[in-house]
Amino acid sequence: MPVVANEPKIDLAALMEAHQAGVWRFLRVLGCDTSLADDLTQETFLAVYRAGFDDRGEKQTRAYLRVVAKNAFLKSRRNAGKVIAVEEIERLETEWTALAEDGGEAMTSALRQCLEKLETRPRQALNAFYGTEKSREQVAQDLGMTDDGLKSLLRRTRELLKECIERRL
Repeated sequence: MPVVANEPKIDLAALMEAHQAGVWRFLRVLGCDTSLADDLTQETFLAVYRAGFDDRGEKQTRAYLRVVAKNAFLKSRRNAGKVIAVEEIERLETEWTALAEDGGEAMTSALRQCLEKLETRPRQALNAFYGTEKSREQVAQDLGMTDDGLKSLLRRTRELLKECIERRL
């Protein structure tokens, strides 16, 4: 059987299992909504597979996947006719690289632990606001709060979570 030029040399399933969550999180940091992050994550792995990527270790693989994902994101923004602040994208990538060497696993674990320690009211507010398609005004009404009260509670809760995560990392 003849050898096909540019034949992929990677196990796509294993690569995705190891890095899919990290690529998806990186795309979310760049500004993708969940649906676009899902699509671009798939595009990233297909592009890597088609290119016949050779795995050169964990760190280089993560870096390469970030480059491919970032390029897919930038292309999607250009195709949508949206202005791209490349400096902001580069800043976010630099911060992500410094904070999430493991694809965000440590940060996600720290967030889960910090969420468990929240009091009931702030946890309810987060779940209602971020876990539903409701507006802030609707969530405030459901929780028996004013819109400004919910806004303040969410801001304070996000700040508490940020401090808790930073302590754990």
